[in-house]
Amino acid sequence: MQHIIVITGTSKGIGEALSYHYLKQNHIVIGCSRKPSNIAHANYRHFELDVSDEKAVVSMIRAVKKEFDKIDVLINNAGMASMNHLLTTSVGSVEKLFNTNFLGTFLFIREVSKVMMKQKKGRIINFTTIATPLKLEGEAIYAASKAAVENLTQTASKELAPFNITVNAIGPTPIQTDLIKAVPKEKIEELLNKQTLKRFGTFEDIKNVIDFFIDEKSDFITGQTLYLGGVT
Repeated sequence: MQHIIVITGTSKGIGEALSYHYLKQNHIVIGCSRKPSNIAHANYRHFELDVSDEKAVVSMIRAVKKEFDKIDVLINNAGMASMNHLLTTSVGSVEKLFNTNFLGTFLFIREVSKVMMKQKKGRIINFTTIATPLKLEGEAIYAASKAAVENLTQTASKELAPFNITVNAIGPTPIQTDLIKAVPKEKIEELLNKQTLKRFGTFEDIKNVIDFFIDEKSDFITGQTLYLGGVT
């Protein structure tokens, strides 16, 4: 069965990899990012926007509903990472992180759920990080923004359960993408050493979890956060 899948942050990295993954399976993918996409495929649509721009998000989802009349899956992948000591973190940095990581996730959940509730079915997957449970120094604000996403995931799963919409989250270990380029190498190694499985995550690891969450047989799984790499 062909699904209509909305993925945020598809211009590169995980979002781009997930887009190709589902396009290869003949699904229709609607992506967005602040920049143009390099994906050229008949089943791909792209919107240039900031995920924290309410009017732009509302307009995008209305356009998707008008063209396809449904949305089966939402993957809130767009995110920002930052590493800084609390004492040297600016308010501007906090606002950017929360606007992208939390507000953007909230807006897409709200607008896509309005479509899903009418079809009485849907799958929503949010992105968090193992930096949240590991309480890593230097990542207080980034981890806090993702902790907010985890709490939102749990509460949204309850509020949307009457409409058969499941809401889950995936918390990857570091993936070798642009998101971690600015993080010092020693900090990445410190993080990896705190995991049970001491290696970088891969796109395949992430695809496996998301495929599990959106599978038809996973309709009894909601409000869960699955961390990769092992958190002890």
